[in-house]
Amino acid sequence: MRARDKTAVSALRATLAALDNAEAVPVGDAELRGVALEESPVGAGATEAARRELSEREAADIVRAEAAERLDAAAQLPSPAHADRAARLRTEAAVLLAFLDDPDPT
Repeated sequence: MRARDKTAVSALRATLAALDNAEAVPVGDAELRGVALEESPVGAGATEAARRELSEREAADIVRAEAAERLDAAAQLPSPAHADRAARLRTEAAVLLAFLDDPDPT
């Protein structure tokens, strides 16, 4: 990362966003309707919700899904005009899969 590998940074940022989205608490239909003004929560943190904690397996599954998505997209770009983009997607997938294979990524 210190060498500013743009491909690796891109893959990792997108995967971190996917992990962050997976930790979000689902919103139910009742919460979308709202409540009367006098019943609304007031004060700092009143509307905050605790985030889900992903298990290692769930996090690894998300990383695998992100890598698979990139490999699928690369496979759908067979023309020589898209060779650079396909190669970049394959490299991003390899970066993500390397984190799964290496227990200590530091």
